[in-house]
Amino acid sequence: MSEVQAESTATEVPIWPALIVPVLRALEDGRTLHRKDLFHQAADKAGLSESARLETLNSGGLRYEQRMGWVLSHLTRANWIDRPTKGHYCITDPGRQWLHANPDGINYSQAHELFAQYWPKSEKQIPAQEASTASLPAVDELEPVEQIEDGINRIHDEVGAALIQRLREGHPDFFEEAVVKLLLKMGYGGAEQRGRRIGGSGDGGVDGVIDQDALGLDRIYVQAKRYADGNTVGRETIQAFVGALHGVGASRGVFITTSTFSSGARQYAENVPSRIILIDSARLVSLMIKYRVGVQVKQSYDVVELDEDFFE
Repeated sequence: MSEVQAESTATEVPIWPALIVPVLRALEDGRTLHRKDLFHQAADKAGLSESARLETLNSGGLRYEQRMGWVLSHLTRANWIDRPTKGHYCITDPGRQWLHANPDGINYSQAHELFAQYWPKSEKQIPAQEASTASLPAVDELEPVEQIEDGINRIHDEVGAALIQRLREGHPDFFEEAVVKLLLKMGYGGAEQRGRRIGGSGDGGVDGVIDQDALGLDRIYVQAKRYADGNTVGRETIQAFVGALHGVGASRGVFITTSTFSSGARQYAENVPSRIILIDSARLVSLMIKYRVGVQVKQSYDVVELDEDFFE
């Protein structure tokens, strides 16, 4: 996996066809459940772990709830569940009959073929194909919002790779300026943007400083090192940075590199009394993209959903 790759798309949450039976099981006793209660009980039926329930999409929503919402859309279209009041669901006789006939559920290809008949041609969402047996779901198995996020992640991967290449090829002074700008964009230095590059000969082993207060009583020092891919930052380099911090009477610092850190370097940074934050190439480009440093928004899209209040 590339060092600048965005967060892994690996997930513990099953694809939506695997959640059909758990959703119907949660309603099987004839109760009418609120959407949130239904999701919770269906998660229990599906045996989802706590970590699976806490997985989030880039938009912030819970992944398992998003996939169960997709299940509700299919089951409602098929008239297997009903929505007697806003946000509440119950099982119908056709839904109960299907559940009894298919207690083990169906796979992705079967689900597509089954539910495609209930959607107008212009609304059919996912091309028929067998579910991937790999640990990562194929793009076609993802719900529409997740497909969008998957595409965005791939764009971020490409932009991240270009960013790190430019930073490695640029002048050291430019890199030092860039990381200071990033920290200021992240909110360090306050509204007055109290931060500057101080690198150069005789810099004492620090390349930048951020004043957290107007008088400069609370300071964060920065070390920025451009290294090629594979040139890992070791423990000795971090020890030298800590020594430089002591030289200026500081107890907090940020070490940023276009490479990676060895396990010894990370362990040392965690155990030393000074507060040292290590930012490697993967986290660096992720932060630059998030805070729009060195990148710009090319195009924006709005994702819409049905306004249920409009129809009440």
